[in-house]
Amino acid sequence: MTLLLAGDIGGTKTILRLVSQPEIGEIQTLYEERYSSRNYPDLVPIVRQFLATAAEKTGKHTTPQKACFAIAGPVVNNTVKLTNLAWFLDSQRLEQELKIAPISLINDFAAVSYGVLGLKEEDLYTLQAGKPQPLAPVAVIGAGTGLGQGFLIKKGQEFDVFASEGGHADFAPRSELEFLLLKYLLDKHDIQRVSVERVVSGLGIIAIYQFLRDRSYATESPEIAQIVRTWEKQAGSERSVDPAAAISTAALEGRDRLSEQTLRMFVEAYGAEAGNLALKLLPYNGLYIAGGIAPKILPLIQEGNFLRAFSSKGRMRSILEDVPVNIVLNPQVGLIGAALYAAKL
Repeated sequence: MTLLLAGDIGGTKTILRLVSQPEIGEIQTLYEERYSSRNYPDLVPIVRQFLATAAEKTGKHTTPQKACFAIAGPVVNNTVKLTNLAWFLDSQRLEQELKIAPISLINDFAAVSYGVLGLKEEDLYTLQAGKPQPLAPVAVIGAGTGLGQGFLIKKGQEFDVFASEGGHADFAPRSELEFLLLKYLLDKHDIQRVSVERVVSGLGIIAIYQFLRDRSYATESPEIAQIVRTWEKQAGSERSVDPAAAISTAALEGRDRLSEQTLRMFVEAYGAEAGNLALKLLPYNGLYIAGGIAPKILPLIQEGNFLRAFSSKGRMRSILEDVPVNIVLNPQVGLIGAALYAAKL
């Protein structure tokens, strides 16, 4: 049996999972813990604390033979400067200090892409059954803090995972209201172009809300107005509120017209971009909607606007209706992917 260490490392939290890899059978979780990243100067002390606690809790030897950490940031030659944290991680240094080898660092969305291979039936909600083709590509898109996109290509019995920067492609408005949103964002930020990530992400939810608010689409509720204005005043510092979550909750509960229209526009833009990705890859082996937002607003996605925007591609509609579309419900898909990647090292 081989012990593996998997990690999901972000600017806010670090989640570590110790797993066992038997010669035959599925990878099993032995111990898991969550830490506040900002309370530590580096990843090394977190891992040391984790392994010591794991040994105490399980009463077993807990030195892993291999490790993989999924990192919120661009990974180049197994090194990474975290996007929202003053950490610089180098796999060779980590191997030396932790006495674990090999250690691999991969982008967090690449880990999500690996993770879809390890999901169970209960981890998924099928939005569109489609007509699966096992040899076709797999596509993954996920809105959260940003907008990740990637794909998998089958190679023998395994899959090769490819990351992309598709979230930074241009936002493509499809209606008069979306054209007005595009102009609003160009003017507001004094920029030359708008990436789709500025609309399809947590920040995108806030941006759409601000756009509708500033156009006087509907009267703001005092509760949401206070949260959004607090967030706006805290620009440039650590924010204490999460307007995207508040807006989403109000929309789900049907108690705020401005929030409801915000999420309607968001869901349609999300579906349209998922359709764009599907057109480019023809992922008849499955399109997976990952990221933290989709499971939280699943009832709004189920209403049908997402799939309508997804397949509304003119003569290509019939092609997209054959693509299986699944919502990833398991929030730890990135950890699953890191463990699967570690197992392959």
